[in-house]
Amino acid sequence: MAAERVLPASPNWYCSRCCDTCGAGRLFGFGARNSVCLLEIGAAPAFHGELVGHTERVSGFTFCHYPGQSNFCASSSDDGTVKIWDTQTLTVVTEHLLHQNTISALHWSSHVKDLVVSGDEKGTVICYWYNRNDSQQFFPEPRTIFCLACSPHHENLVAIGYKDGMVVIIDISRKREVVHRLRGHDDEIHSLAWCPVPGEEVLYSRQEELQEGEVPNGELMQEAAVTKGCYLASGSKDQTIRIWSCARGRGVMTLKLPTLKRRSGGVDPAIKERIWLTVHWPCGHPTEIVSSCFGGELLLWDLTQSGKRKWTLLGSSSEGQNHTRIVFNLCSVQAHGRELLLSISMDRDVKCWDLTTLDCCWTLPSLGGFVYSLAFSPVDTGCLAIGVGDSMIRVWNTLSLSNTYDVKTFWQGIKSKVTALSWHPTKEGCLAFGTDDGKVGMYDTYSSNIKNRPPQISSTYHKKTVYTLAWGPPIPPLSFGGDGDRPSVTLYSCAGEGIVLQHNPWKLSGEANDINKVIRDTNSIKYKLPARTEISWKPDGKILALGNEDGSIEIFQAPNLRLLCTIQQHHKLINAIRWHHEHGTQPELSYMIASGSINAIIYVHNLKSVIESSSKTPVTITEPFRTLVGHTAKITSLSWSPHHEGRLVSACYDGTAQVWDVLKEEPLCNYRGHRGRLLCVQWSPVDPDSVYTGADDFCVHKWLTSKQEYTRPPQGKKSTDLEKKRSSQPKPKAKKKKKPVGKVPAKQDVSDTVNGEEVVDNLLHENGISDPEEEKEVQEFSDKVSLAVSKELPLCPRVCSVSDLPKPFMNHKTTPVKKDHPKEKPVPDASVKKRKPRSILPISTSMDQRSKDELHQDCLMLATCLRSKVIGLNEGLAPDSGDHVHLGMFTDRAALYRMMEVEGKSHLENGHSELFQQLMLWKGDLKGILQSAAERGELTDQLVAMSPMAGYQAWVWTVEVFAKQLCFQEQYVKAASHLLSIHKVYEAVELLKTNHFYREAIVIAKARLRPEDPVLKDLYTCWAAVLEKDGHYSTAAKCYLAAASPYDAVKVLAKKGDVASLKTAAELAQIVGEKDLATTFSFRCAQELLSARNWVGAQEVLQQQESLLGQRLVFCLNELLCKCLSERNPSERKSCSLPCYHSWVVRNQGSFLEMVSEVWRSVFGVNTTEQAKTVFEQLHSIEYPPATSNTHPKQLLFHISHDLTLAVLSHETAAWDEAVKAILGAVTRSYDAGNFILMQEICNLLLPKGCDHLRDHLDSTNTQSMAAYRSLEGFVAYGLLYDLWWNLPKDSLVSVQAVLDSVPCPSEQTAVNQSYLTAVSSPEETTNQTEMEENLPSADHNSRTERNRTDSLSDLGERQLKLNGYKMLLSEVHAALQSTQKDVSEVQQTLADMIRQHQRSNLQESIKDGAQESKMHVSSEIESDGLVPPSSQSQCKEAAKEPVSLPELMKQLTEANQKLAEFPESLKVFPFPDVLECGLVLLHIGSQCPTELSPELQQQALDLVRKYSRAKVYEKICRKFLT
Repeated sequence: MAAERVLPASPNWYCSRCCDTCGAGRLFGFGARNSVCLLEIGAAPAFHGELVGHTERVSGFTFCHYPGQSNFCASSSDDGTVKIWDTQTLTVVTEHLLHQNTISALHWSSHVKDLVVSGDEKGTVICYWYNRNDSQQFFPEPRTIFCLACSPHHENLVAIGYKDGMVVIIDISRKREVVHRLRGHDDEIHSLAWCPVPGEEVLYSRQEELQEGEVPNGELMQEAAVTKGCYLASGSKDQTIRIWSCARGRGVMTLKLPTLKRRSGGVDPAIKERIWLTVHWPCGHPTEIVSSCFGGELLLWDLTQSGKRKWTLLGSSSEGQNHTRIVFNLCSVQAHGRELLLSISMDRDVKCWDLTTLDCCWTLPSLGGFVYSLAFSPVDTGCLAIGVGDSMIRVWNTLSLSNTYDVKTFWQGIKSKVTALSWHPTKEGCLAFGTDDGKVGMYDTYSSNIKNRPPQISSTYHKKTVYTLAWGPPIPPLSFGGDGDRPSVTLYSCAGEGIVLQHNPWKLSGEANDINKVIRDTNSIKYKLPARTEISWKPDGKILALGNEDGSIEIFQAPNLRLLCTIQQHHKLINAIRWHHEHGTQPELSYMIASGSINAIIYVHNLKSVIESSSKTPVTITEPFRTLVGHTAKITSLSWSPHHEGRLVSACYDGTAQVWDVLKEEPLCNYRGHRGRLLCVQWSPVDPDSVYTGADDFCVHKWLTSKQEYTRPPQGKKSTDLEKKRSSQPKPKAKKKKKPVGKVPAKQDVSDTVNGEEVVDNLLHENGISDPEEEKEVQEFSDKVSLAVSKELPLCPRVCSVSDLPKPFMNHKTTPVKKDHPKEKPVPDASVKKRKPRSILPISTSMDQRSKDELHQDCLMLATCLRSKVIGLNEGLAPDSGDHVHLGMFTDRAALYRMMEVEGKSHLENGHSELFQQLMLWKGDLKGILQSAAERGELTDQLVAMSPMAGYQAWVWTVEVFAKQLCFQEQYVKAASHLLSIHKVYEAVELLKTNHFYREAIVIAKARLRPEDPVLKDLYTCWAAVLEKDGHYSTAAKCYLAAASPYDAVKVLAKKGDVASLKTAAELAQIVGEKDLATTFSFRCAQELLSARNWVGAQEVLQQQESLLGQRLVFCLNELLCKCLSERNPSERKSCSLPCYHSWVVRNQGSFLEMVSEVWRSVFGVNTTEQAKTVFEQLHSIEYPPATSNTHPKQLLFHISHDLTLAVLSHETAAWDEAVKAILGAVTRSYDAGNFILMQEICNLLLPKGCDHLRDHLDSTNTQSMAAYRSLEGFVAYGLLYDLWWNLPKDSLVSVQAVLDSVPCPSEQTAVNQSYLTAVSSPEETTNQTEMEENLPSADHNSRTERNRTDSLSDLGERQLKLNGYKMLLSEVHAALQSTQKDVSEVQQTLADMIRQHQRSNLQESIKDGAQESKMHVSSEIESDGLVPPSSQSQCKEAAKEPVSLPELMKQLTEANQKLAEFPESLKVFPFPDVLECGLVLLHIGSQCPTELSPELQQQALDLVRKYSRAKVYEKICRKFLT
């Protein structure tokens, strides 16, 4: 079932035609990322569906406007395809891949029904006739096509707009025929629009008037005589609109965009640069065109109007109607007697305008990023906050009657992806938000929207993405002080670095507090606390739950955060924790807490006993109350239904949302409407049937649970399909041409940049190409594993120089480029060619090889200078002359220095820096060499080795600079070695640590620092965190051990959860003295081995821990029990793995209990009563949850083994009352799990001769013991009763077809049919029934064997014993108790239904008050509905005939409770078989085999059934035992 309402993905930006309306006026479509969104046009937009099939951004979309073909449309994409769609079926009709380059323009001919024209960036135009699968290619100009439009009046004319401003009209009927080349624009052509009316008479009279003079805003370009043709309008980036005459091929009018003064002042010059000028010629307005303007305004131009102002502003009647950013596409349609204009803009709004009134009819918001968070306001009902990856928050009033999409947008002060939201529990409009850059803030959604006020931002930032926000009571230090001195609730934030901060909402500028400090102080914790990934307060504010990165959940008691318990269930990172609501008929459900992690399983725990207990020490919970299995990927969000009890909805990476009945562990419905991974979910607080979900497909869906066709998550195939969808998500464009390494690419064209924002960066990735960082961060956000240092990816690829490219932070495999490596050839450059010099003084050498005359003149010049001893000789030898510089080596030192300077510059220009450095070294300027090399980044090992010659300070400075240079070249280890040479050990260690060279850093620190230095421990801890994240648990454990953190070493070693890891972790914990951890992991390891049926291995693990003697006995009994059951029923218990049993020798071949006792004594040394009592006390404190039909058989058998172990221990210590209770617990556990065969086997093993011998050992005055015994006796008799039914003698069997025919159907009969009871119980009326069918338990194949066995067993004494047992089953006191309990349950259910119906009626009343026109209709519905909700049709009829008022229900409930209180407590504590069910079975046996039961027994059963049965109870029990 599709979604009821959708906030869709944002329309794609910078496309010439990315939206269109169908000719029938019912649909509007636009490209959004890699799909097409279809909306139904009306008074309000309605989501029609999506066209899904492209793998990259949709670049064009158009409907077929040919009459009768309005259901067809076409789309183009960056994946190179043009697809033809049918909007009725939302499927692809056909497609082509004829383009070799990126498609940039698309249009459907309105004259030819199957002609689709498209153009690409290289100038190729392809005409495709899809009905005949024919195509034709044109190449009118070798330019980049920006837009094209097919003529509405001539089937062969197509107008094409290019990037350089040219407009070309071609005739596709003649190859290479260009009709006109229209020159006038000098920048990109953004849009083309043909006049809807043929001919050029419309503007001809106006042209005649304007020929004489110049028009200020309508310049007449050419006197156009009207012959034939049509007008064409073009919009360009040069801020002009031109009207062209196709008859003459010249422009007739130029419209310049006006500079509109916005309410905030003039137009920013930067805004004028970021313009997209789209034009549209409405069908009903041949003399008017609509265009966009600078800042999102829309203008209606009157082409016939004179004067300076030829335009009218749309939406000028009231504020807030216009777009706030540039508009990309316009299209119009005739609908509902009006011509409507639709526009899409950079502000992500889709607007519909009435071209008659020029007012905005409706606005549809859209989303430009992943939907990370959803939150309903607890104060303003129905107000939904949406956190999106486009750095904006949406607040959606979902209950608005006048506007379906009443959405307010908040963006100020955010500047990053919004990943978490939380409303203040009592303050209206107060919304807290968290972002991916660690920011936490609060918005006042009322005043901020009115006064444009920015949010309050906390001064304390998280280092990584904020995962969760929660409001809760203050804890120390904010909890100190009086009520007026501190806030009633504070804000808690949990982020990727693994800490939870408490923020003071009264003073966000103050420093936030890490709650781990309070936890450490209160609970005296010395070990490292786990990284926090989730936080959830119980609704009453008394209990805090923290989810951790290791999969554990810790429960704390406010305000001092005393640890109550730890839930060790998931063993993987926790993604979501939710407490059950407190408003319901069952208060104990408020203690339920649901949790989800990355292992796809949802666990629900009931913490009532833990929270209400007064235990001083925290406990560990390893067994869930309920387990919800079905998802195939990680769980990202959970939400309890506020309208139901025990109903939960989950969001998952498998792309679906699942609704669960938690108490029954059953899936109810599954929603599969999203096209991506679900990230958040919220149940509507006002509608019990509505759920809202957000996903990484940029959409928010509202869907109804009652209209879903699936009941459970998909298995296997859906995950594959979703992976295909993810792979089909748009990807960043790769650069088309590889540029040579080292060459600086050409400067980016101005047309690719708008207001300094590169189109690739801010537009394509944000609206049509998925953001690589977005995908990375949603992975990090749902996994919440970004607890170690992570590198940020760039938002998108961009054109930049080599020097601008970001340097990798660390790379272990690639060899960095070394500029000073002598063997590495430099990159060739056309302007700088390196020539090998003949000498280190090439200029002087070459000047000494000139002509003889020039050399003679040099001698004369040198002699003259030396002779006169002129001090200014250097001036004559200056480099400016260029002729005598080489003479410097024959004169004084100053002249020599000048010559060396000239030679050095020549070396630098030719790329020989090493020769320049050699010259400077000869000169003795070592500091100059080092300074120059450092500035150019050309320091070498040789220069560093020589640097001590310049002094100590120069050497230290050189080494530091060289180390920075090496870091820039990614040679971090070498840089650290050089830092060590100047004794900067801490700096070297920090450098290696920062770049993740932990192993090298530890070696250096271990070798050079003191053993107690905290740096060494910090290195081990940081490296362990990185290793733990990467899954290298063994090495991480070694790090923790080296850091003196054995507790963390044990936990990380056990993180993998397999047998080997758990066993090693237990042994390690034993060695380091962590006894509790050793016990816990040994037991977990044994359970894993038990699941593999390896009892030998399990005992080997358990025997390492002396405190687990009790569990060893349980595993021993479990092994013996499984062995006995497999021997008794070898065909029923088959497994893929062979069991591994012990070879225990049992001499005594007595009962099962004796065999167990003998093994315990011989193998485990349990010989004395004191030992048995000690073990009993240890095991008696362990409680397992009650069994359900969904309990795994191995888990059920283990829990039964635990109960039976208690029974054997009680038997050894002669504690017979405890033995009876333990045996009863095992029997009832198998009964509750629905495993009747297992219950019978247990009774036969433990009580082969019945339970009479137990009664002799019990104290008859102890009511509890006797009640337990009666319950156990009842279940034994219950098994014998069914054994009699299944093994009835064949000769006396009669058919039960009459019985089956007489069972009252719920839709036909609700009262007890007394005649049916008589018929069943009367042997005379059943003698004429037919034989039993083959599928009933008649044992046709071996009836003789069964008969003989029954005869041999049924002697008179045993038969009388069984009859006494059957009579005991017909206990009238238990029948009365069970009847009263059913009465209480029915009244409570009716009361709960009444409350829900009352809430629904109140909601309908509120809607009725807001909509006056539907007042009578709504009120009539409420009156007709009544107060009692119909759970079925029969109940509806009954409620209509006999309405029950609330006082009557309360009276019934009070009477039933009073009646229930009269029964003794001992009777209510222990379960008993259903007496009415047993009575019906006895009547059934009596009707089938009258000789088996006495008439008195049958009459007693009939009396009980008549006395205590009612319609619903009778019907339920009849169906139960007959099926």
